[in-house]
This record gives sequence, C-alpha cells and structure tokens, in this order.
Amino acid sequence: MDTHLHHSHNELHLKSSDMIKDIVIGMSDGLTVPFALAAGLSGAVASSNIIVIAGIAEIAAGSIAMGLGGYLAGKTEQDHYKSELKREFDEIENVRDKEIEETKHFFASIGLSEDIQNKATEEIAKDKDRWVDFMMKYELGLEKPDPKRATKSAVNIGISYIIGGIIPLSPYFFIDDSLRALTFSIFTTLISLFSFGYFKSKITGVNPLMGAIRVTLIGAAAASTAFAVAKLFQG
Repeated sequence: MDTHLHHSHNELHLKSSDMIKDIVIGMSDGLTVPFALAAGLSGAVASSNIIVIAGIAEIAAGSIAMGLGGYLAGKTEQDHYKSELKREFDEIENVRDKEIEETKHFFASIGLSEDIQNKATEEIAKDKDRWVDFMMKYELGLEKPDPKRATKSAVNIGISYIIGGIIPLSPYFFIDDSLRALTFSIFTTLISLFSFGYFKSKITGVNPLMGAIRVTLIGAAAASTAFAVAKLFQG
C-alpha cells in the first residue's frame, strides 16, 4: 500500500516580494509617464526628434527620482527598525516586569493556558537578544530589514522605470512623423500595459483580466489627456 502523501496541487509562494514590488513601482510609472509625455508632445510638434530628446531626458530624471524615492523608503525602514530595537532593549532593562506581562499577553492571545504562558515567557526571557527579536516580530510586527534593501530598491526601481519608459518612446527613434510614431507607440504601450497589469494582478492574487484592463485604461487615459491638452493649447 502506498503510504506517501500526494499533493493534488502545487503551492506557489512569492519569495522575492520586495523585488517584485520595486519592479511594479518602476514599470508602472515608466510605462505611463513617458507615454503621456510622448502623446502630449505629439499633439504639439510634428518632429519626432524633439520628442525623443524630451523623452530621454524625462526617463533619466524619472528613473533617478523614483530610484531615490525607493532608496529613502528603504533607509527609513532601516532607521525605524533600529530605533524600535533600541527601545525594546531599553524596556527589557528598565521595565522588565511590563515586558514580561506583554509577552504573556501574546501567548494568551494565541490560546495558550496560563501555565504554558508562564513557562514560555520564562524560557524566552532567559536570552535577552532572542527576547528582543521575539518582541520586535510579534509585538511590533517588524521584521529585520535587509541592510542592502535601500540600494537594491533604488536600482530595481530605476532600471524598471528605464525599461518601461523605453517602450512608448521606441517608435519615435525610427519614425520621423510624430503622429505616425504615436500610432505605433499607442499599440505597443497598451499591449505592454495590458501584459504588465495581467502579470501584476496574477502574482498579487487579483483577477488578472480586470487588473490588466484597469492598468491599460489608466495609461490610455493619461496619454489621451496629455494629447488633448497639447492640442487645446496649440489651438
């Protein structure tokens, strides 16, 4: 008789959620902002050269700004963790009884009996470092951040922004007439937005089709608005 356990499905786990979050941030803005800029300029100028120059400048500035934002967010997370870590060490030293009660309260909240609460608290309080790590994770809900997280985030977001921005701009490199280039830009960018929205929704558990349509409509609305405003001012 076969006594082995058989799984009826494969479990998919998101192991690099931080990296994927960075890519989503960079790509979503990278696809949308340069697309809107190119569409707006196409409504005002006939030459693609001006749009290419403006687009490259925007992608360079945007990738740096977005990357810096990711870096600062990562540094803020690290600074916050260090501040709370110091506070927890101080509280264990100076208000030990209060920390013991908070630890017991956590064990009570997960359904342990009072006797087990006391034993578990006594055991974990023997090691100060382990106790602080426990309180950081279960009292404050803070995981120790990757010390390289800020730099990784900046690079991931910046590169993703550049990749996303090149897609709507690429037709202007090869087509001199801006309106004709815009036609190809719309086609390639909307397909990219749809694919990106589908992928993003798929990995985050949202309805992929609805997510893809939502992202595509946002990008299309931004580009249409920019084009209409440019035509309005030109007129």
